[in-house]
Amino acid sequence: MERIPVAGPWITEREVRYAADAAEHGWYHRAGDYPKRFEQALAQYIGVEHAVSLPHCTAGIHLALVAMKVGPGDEVIVPDATWIASAAPINYVGATPVFVDVDRRTWCMDAAAFENAITPRTKAVIPVNLYGSMPDWPAIRRVADRHKVRIIEDAAEAIGSTLGGRKAGSFGDVGVYSFHGSKTLTTGEGGMLTTNDKALFDRILFLRDHGRPPGDRYFRNTEVAFKYKMSPLQAAVGLAQIERIEELVARKREIFAWYAEYLKDVPGVTLNAEPIGVRNSYWMVTAIVDAKYGLTSRDLMARFDEHQIDTRPFFAPLTSLPAYANHPQVDSAAKRNVVSYDLCPRGLNLPSAMCLTREQVERVCQVLKGILSSVEN
Repeated sequence: MERIPVAGPWITEREVRYAADAAEHGWYHRAGDYPKRFEQALAQYIGVEHAVSLPHCTAGIHLALVAMKVGPGDEVIVPDATWIASAAPINYVGATPVFVDVDRRTWCMDAAAFENAITPRTKAVIPVNLYGSMPDWPAIRRVADRHKVRIIEDAAEAIGSTLGGRKAGSFGDVGVYSFHGSKTLTTGEGGMLTTNDKALFDRILFLRDHGRPPGDRYFRNTEVAFKYKMSPLQAAVGLAQIERIEELVARKREIFAWYAEYLKDVPGVTLNAEPIGVRNSYWMVTAIVDAKYGLTSRDLMARFDEHQIDTRPFFAPLTSLPAYANHPQVDSAAKRNVVSYDLCPRGLNLPSAMCLTREQVERVCQVLKGILSSVEN
């Protein structure tokens, strides 16, 4: 039986053609053509003034923190329920991550939890558009503005999602995206940073190329900085993908619609939310299984594996990871971040690859129904 993949891209002849052109001609005077075209196309799609192509999304968060002068002694607020890349750059710059709870419906940062965590040391906040979902951005912006906290919007998983017609990645002072091979828009690896702040943009361009201004030919570095640039080959694939972005998002939404159809009458299974005014790009179709079944995400993964179906667990609370075992919040996190600790162990990312057929989605849903039925009986 053919294994059903959990994630994967949709590559067409356009991507192949652009990549081949970059491999053959993306050198000498054309070396920067594809990165610049990709940046311009993405900025136009998101509706922002500036975009910077990067080797990965983590670099975008790191650069944003450095450009915002976040460092030792500062605190940065981040949701407990997210991938570690949202928080790790806080440690890179020597600041302290402060982990807060998420909203039970959207799985994104709760605005009240964010405000309750603010202290005189709070310098920035990193809300995450988890799995393509959107938090209450107006509420988060009001809190941030009231307390003069900078916003780094982690839109790694949400390109194409919108709130009130406004694109994910345009709500923060900075937005960042991932183009990992599993993402809706991919360059294999890669990322992008967007902003309307010209001063931040200029500073980030300087920081991402070893502390020298764009176009420098004299190698007179004025600061020790970083090497965070995207190759023309990656950018060529990204340009082809951004030209097809609405087609890619429509495909993700179609896959989710199949799941919603097949699972609509299954008690105790909750899929990704789409509140009024939101268009969810559904990077991953995620199911939260009711606690009454007594199944963890690991239990479910093992059962699906027996049927040659690849799945992934909902991200574990960051404060539950060995990586943060020595963080001062660990002892109190489970009591404070109740929603994160309740949902994460019961959440499972179902196959969401671009190549899926309706028949494969139906098979996944039948297996899930069988697993739950066997537990009930």
